[in-house]
Amino acid sequence: MENLLKKNEIKQNVMIENISDVIIIMGKSGIINYISPNVQKIFGWKSKELLDYNLWEIIHSDEKLYVKKELSKILEKDGMIKTLEYKLKCSDGTYRDIENTSVNLINDESINGILMNFHDITYRKKRENDILYLSYHDVLTGLYNRAYFDESIESIDIEDQFPISIIMGDVNGLKLINDAFGHAEGDKVLCEIAKILKKCCRESDIIARIGGDEFYILLPKTDNDTSQLISRNIYKECENYGNSEDKDAIYLSISIGYATKTIANDNMESIFKDAEEFMYRHKLLEHKSMHSTILASIKATMFEKSKETEAHAERLISLSKAVGQALCLSDEQMNELELLSTLHDIGKMSVNDNILFKPGKLTDLEWSEIKKHPEVGYRIAQASPELMPIAEYILCHHERWDGKGYPQGLMGEGIPLLSRIISVVDSYDAMTYDRVYSKAISKEAAIEEIFNNAGKQFDPVISKTFIQIIS
Repeated sequence: MENLLKKNEIKQNVMIENISDVIIIMGKSGIINYISPNVQKIFGWKSKELLDYNLWEIIHSDEKLYVKKELSKILEKDGMIKTLEYKLKCSDGTYRDIENTSVNLINDESINGILMNFHDITYRKKRENDILYLSYHDVLTGLYNRAYFDESIESIDIEDQFPISIIMGDVNGLKLINDAFGHAEGDKVLCEIAKILKKCCRESDIIARIGGDEFYILLPKTDNDTSQLISRNIYKECENYGNSEDKDAIYLSISIGYATKTIANDNMESIFKDAEEFMYRHKLLEHKSMHSTILASIKATMFEKSKETEAHAERLISLSKAVGQALCLSDEQMNELELLSTLHDIGKMSVNDNILFKPGKLTDLEWSEIKKHPEVGYRIAQASPELMPIAEYILCHHERWDGKGYPQGLMGEGIPLLSRIISVVDSYDAMTYDRVYSKAISKEAAIEEIFNNAGKQFDPVISKTFIQIIS
């Protein structure tokens, strides 16, 4: 019988040491009478260090009173069970989240205390917190999202919080930046705007990214004058960012509107509407200068990326205008032709440098990437009122007279006239000046190439006119 009892005791000890949970027996006063050896594996403590130790000393200070109160309820009834969640201190001073199931076994002679089972739920809590964070935050900027903002309005729209102000912001030119420089650059703009909003607002203010380029700020206990001051600070920070040398995003601009609710009878929807109307009035004033600034950045980036100098653009302008005059184009067409000469390859900003400057023959995949640039250029032009008139010409400047061009396979006079002019002029300039992928040929050889491709690649009438001019 003694041998059997000894074997059972050994078996129980092995089981307790190897289960994932920590077992504690605690007396009425909170003193630990027993703790399983596996406490070292999870919390770093040696079991002998915690024997005769008060459990309250290793419970997080914010939760001590709560745990004491709940565990005291267990002592009211024999066999009562209660499960709690709180933080327990590790030997290195950090805390882990635990789930503690306790049962009153004070009257059990073999236990004579509260039997506690500690289950480590740190990883589960982290996942829950991550999910909760994502449900209320914008992943890109780290600001709150619309769901959280809407909930906050309901809780804050009470008289104790009056006056309540709303600031609405709409990032200027985001579509143009996305189309011209890629969505990664657009994301930088949004992140930098988010940083400025956080810098200019207070901890009590709720800042949210509502949509692609829209930001809302909810300001409790804030009058109209304070909203105006915050808005001016945001504008000033954007301006300072534009003047800084170490900026990450290419350009920052945001249009802002604000409105204030002062009494309970004011409808929150009308406050939002007033702020929105104010914002759009400002956007109209900002629109022209903002687009001009972005276009200047686009031109500079295009010249830098394509390694084509302004001299190349000037040559194209001079040659295309000479052809335009010979064809008796209108003043409006001549202005569009000049703009097209400068920006027809604007879509090449989207092409990888390794492809753009590859000296050897392109693979089929690389060539398909190059052939996308007219469509990218078209989207950029469509996003800007200043470039919209030449958008179709940019799209069609690689179409061929015989219908074998791209991206649409247009042929003959179905190709816009200005696209046909720039096709001839740009091909001539490309042939007579060195490129990464080709050496320059003589003027005579280039003229012969255009002559031989008239009626195939090029408009025969424009080819003849150009040859007469260049000769």
